[in-house]
Amino acid sequence: MKDFAALFATLDQTTRTNTKVAALAGYFRTAPEPDRLWTIALFSGRRPKRAITTTRLREWAAERAGIPLWLFEESYPIVGDLAETIALVLPPPSTRHDASLADWIDRLRALKDAADATRKEQVLSAWEGLTPLERLVFNKLLTGGFRIGISARLMTRALAQALDRDEADLAHRLMGDWTPDSTTWADLIERQDPADTLSRPYPFCLAYGLETGPESLGDPADWLAEWKWDGIRGQVILRGGQIFIWSRGEELMTDRFPDLAPLRDLLPDGTVIDGELLAHDGDAPLPFAALQKRITRKTVPGKLLTEAPVILMAYDLLEHQGHDLRDTPFAARRARLETLLADLPGTAPLRPSPIVSFATWDDLAATRATARDHRAEGLMLKRRSGPYHAGRRRGDWWKWKLDPLTIDAVMIYAQAGHGRRANLYTDFTFAVWEGDTLVPFTKAYSGLTDAEFRQITAWVRRNTTERFGPVRQVRPEHVFEIAFEGIQSSPRHKSGVALRFPRMARWRQDKPPSQANTLADLRAMLAQYG
Repeated sequence: MKDFAALFATLDQTTRTNTKVAALAGYFRTAPEPDRLWTIALFSGRRPKRAITTTRLREWAAERAGIPLWLFEESYPIVGDLAETIALVLPPPSTRHDASLADWIDRLRALKDAADATRKEQVLSAWEGLTPLERLVFNKLLTGGFRIGISARLMTRALAQALDRDEADLAHRLMGDWTPDSTTWADLIERQDPADTLSRPYPFCLAYGLETGPESLGDPADWLAEWKWDGIRGQVILRGGQIFIWSRGEELMTDRFPDLAPLRDLLPDGTVIDGELLAHDGDAPLPFAALQKRITRKTVPGKLLTEAPVILMAYDLLEHQGHDLRDTPFAARRARLETLLADLPGTAPLRPSPIVSFATWDDLAATRATARDHRAEGLMLKRRSGPYHAGRRRGDWWKWKLDPLTIDAVMIYAQAGHGRRANLYTDFTFAVWEGDTLVPFTKAYSGLTDAEFRQITAWVRRNTTERFGPVRQVRPEHVFEIAFEGIQSSPRHKSGVALRFPRMARWRQDKPPSQANTLADLRAMLAQYG
């Protein structure tokens, strides 16, 4: 645990990529294989299930620290992290434990079915024998939170340096639904045949957003354009007579989309297609809200299958007849994809994403402006000669999204943030007018500078009219421009609408509250874009 805790501290205390890679590589060179495996699992989201509730942990920590529970609860939002709060309030250790990371994880998992008294005894014993830093890491294992800015690509790069191995090969090996319970270091990393599981996807190729127009990309003839669809990015894999559907977040979703099962009989074995999962009525994509009803369901009732049938809008062909095509230029992969799909019946739940033709960048800009008419978010630009690389690299793939939708709204509630912003009011509720009444319709907590948050915090403290626990009702005096990516009807909200990805675009100090938008304006946007 000591070495893993030191690694955690280094990663947590720096924003420098090279420092993180060097720290990870050094750790991978020296750590025992079970610890290496669990480190990769933890940093890639494959965490063991929580064995103890956070309620119990807070109670035990307060008791061991000799403080009332209310004081612990008051301290928690100031610190902003439960694991760190517990580590800070505990008294100094009285003994010393020296178990490995893998050993500690085994001990914690053994507590899953233990009696509450046994769980408490084991956790308190661990706290007694760990240094403050090791306690923090141990508490992270208990609570399941390892968000320290380590991407899969960065971790893979470090592993490649440590082992002197090909990064792309390692990235592919680490994909899929493995866990430390289902594999070993040798099986996952050292085996000669990385294709031991038929279901394994390829690492997704990701795009950077264009901050300006595409003119800086050079000759338009070097690029192909497609719609950027508003769905779920996924890979459909057909191997060994089976079908597997993976999300970009490495979640196996086959059972959630039985609509695609017929592809087993329509496509050759050894096929991997990258595309967008969309709810589709046969003629056009349905709003994202239709697909959203299916995202969280493990199984889909027949009614939903009828109301929101799903297709794969295909972008790319990554594997054909068992051959990896990722190093083939995109234009050639795209041509092979279209040939493969040309003879599919019209009822097949798969179609190629249309290529958007253009001669000049001005032509493409005019087409991009119509994206919402196609239920798209904008355009994707892909270099004809580019390979299908792993992760996000500048140069070959770009997303050129539409400008967000916006509406001016009045702030009516404020709540403090967490972590470094725990002393600032950063989480706001916004409302629009319906006659003389302000109707709340969304919350937002990002988009302002630290200086603006400090300014609005000072104002909130002077202008609070009522308190509801941590929430402050304030005088309706300030207007903010709220940007969002989409709008849909919502019976759960008083306004009847819900926004996708709302954030504060700017603080409209030039506008009085009377000039904020109305609920009728929101409903008009819903009718047009919902």
